[in-house]
Amino acid sequence: MTDYVNRFSPSQTEIDRRYANVRKAMEEHSLDALVVSSSEYSGFEGAVRYMAGFHILHRYAYVVITQNADPVMVCPREAFWVGDHNEAFLQERAYPPHCGEWMADFLKEKGAKKVGIYGLEYIINVRDYSALASAGFDLIDFEIPFDYARAQKSDEEILSVRDSMAVNKAGVLAVMKAYEPGKTEAELMGVAEDVFSTAGCRRNTMDMVQIGKNGSLEPQMVFPSKRPVEASDGLMYGLEISSEGGHWVEYSRPLFPNGMDAITQDMMDAHIEFHELTREHMKAGRTAQEVHKLCMKPIEDRGYVSGHVCGHSIGMTMIEMPRIGEGFDFVLPENMVCSMHPHIMNKEKTHSLYFQETYRVTAEGGEPLSGTKIKAYDGTETELEAL
Repeated sequence: MTDYVNRFSPSQTEIDRRYANVRKAMEEHSLDALVVSSSEYSGFEGAVRYMAGFHILHRYAYVVITQNADPVMVCPREAFWVGDHNEAFLQERAYPPHCGEWMADFLKEKGAKKVGIYGLEYIINVRDYSALASAGFDLIDFEIPFDYARAQKSDEEILSVRDSMAVNKAGVLAVMKAYEPGKTEAELMGVAEDVFSTAGCRRNTMDMVQIGKNGSLEPQMVFPSKRPVEASDGLMYGLEISSEGGHWVEYSRPLFPNGMDAITQDMMDAHIEFHELTREHMKAGRTAQEVHKLCMKPIEDRGYVSGHVCGHSIGMTMIEMPRIGEGFDFVLPENMVCSMHPHIMNKEKTHSLYFQETYRVTAEGGEPLSGTKIKAYDGTETELEAL
């Protein structure tokens, strides 16, 4: 049992704020109860950590919230000795052999009829969902309302976000400093992972690489291999992490040791314009859809196509709603945090450029939390270039 205290553990005021926002969303949708689910899959562990303070080491966990009773953290009995359950700030905890059956019995006892589920689309354990579904509840997909309720970050959370960004930047810089032709893709990624592990990220890293020949990048993101890199290769180490406080950020920059070819240079110009517009337009009061339309213009005007949406809300779960894209009329609040990363490619799918920056929404526009320029590097740098 460790006596180490996480310096980003939320205060009681912060915990009360989270529950007040979530219970308000529950009231607005007339829910009797809410089941918040998480799993150990990187990026999907954050909802339970947000509502309970527990960082899942293995398997899955839940928080069951009703309007008038204390919330309960529910973990499978088989995982009782996996993870430090004393990290949790919730006092009510259950460790049943079958979480779904336990939650169904608990909710019946509380008289619940309309039950929301966060994680219904991707996360919830099928066995547990089946037990809830067969219990006669009116089950509601609560993915979007839950994420909207936690979109605005507190000042405490922003401190954690900034710490994650500092760690992420250190990993990106470490890859650049370690770069030299002949090292393998995996060897360079290992340098970043060493930085992240040492900084206390635990398993919360989602790392990938884009590779291309002769100053270009191919569209697909892949696991780094043991292939030795060549000086003419384009490399983009996509590094996404959450540090000690549990808040995810995404930050990366492309590496072109011998420069970019003409198509890639044009894509870089489009990215620079995109991020200039993000700093201008990602302001409180605009909708996610408006920001998407305003910022994507230089990319669409050039005829490039998108591999996926240009950005999304981000927090203790890696990808939160809303997406920064068509169909999301959510009004951005101040202190919302968004990852912006247009994955653009030409129509022939021979060239692509993708990298990430994380922004804080302010009244004046988007604050790039890295404080660094939108640019490509060549592997000789010893520092990231500041804005």
